[in-house]
Amino acid sequence: MENDMIQIEQHPWEPFIPDGAKILIMGTFPPGSHRWSMDFYYPNRTNDFWFMMGLIFMGDRYALCDRGTKLFNLDAIKQLLNEKGIAMNDTGYKVRRLKGNASDKFLEIVEPVALYDLLAKMPRCHTVATTGEKAAGVVAGITGTPLPKMGEMVTADDGLEIWRMPSTSRAYPLALEKKAAYYAEMFRHAGIM
Repeated sequence: MENDMIQIEQHPWEPFIPDGAKILIMGTFPPGSHRWSMDFYYPNRTNDFWFMMGLIFMGDRYALCDRGTKLFNLDAIKQLLNEKGIAMNDTGYKVRRLKGNASDKFLEIVEPVALYDLLAKMPRCHTVATTGEKAAGVVAGITGTPLPKMGEMVTADDGLEIWRMPSTSRAYPLALEKKAAYYAEMFRHAGIM
């Protein structure tokens, strides 16, 4: 009953879908707007996602940052995503923050994303990669697949490949280079590296 008193938040962004998207990366839900350094996916400077992407695709963890301001370079990020055919969205469409923070542990998914409606907009996309256990659990629930082990994939009855990748939160105890190695393997399998 207490949870009903907590405000429901709706996802702040539209899905980012490049032409010819081949892979959809899905986290759980953005942090509160007070933690954003940009108005886009993985906006928190203390999240490793964009540092990892710079390391994987450009060999430099700071390639997607403005070195002067130390903020993310959204134009460079979107250029990379468009070039590689990487779509972005989250698994939670409507959520409640049970402790007022961004921790998946205290995030209640009130309404998951309409995954198959989203995939219908990306006919060349046959791979979904989730960034963490909670996002993987939401996708498993939608697709009726088992929860993959971290760094591994399962295949849905319709052929959709679903990967569970390590969380890019710095709270997840894995070095950036090791996170990057897991993601790079998945990107190679998906044919974008």
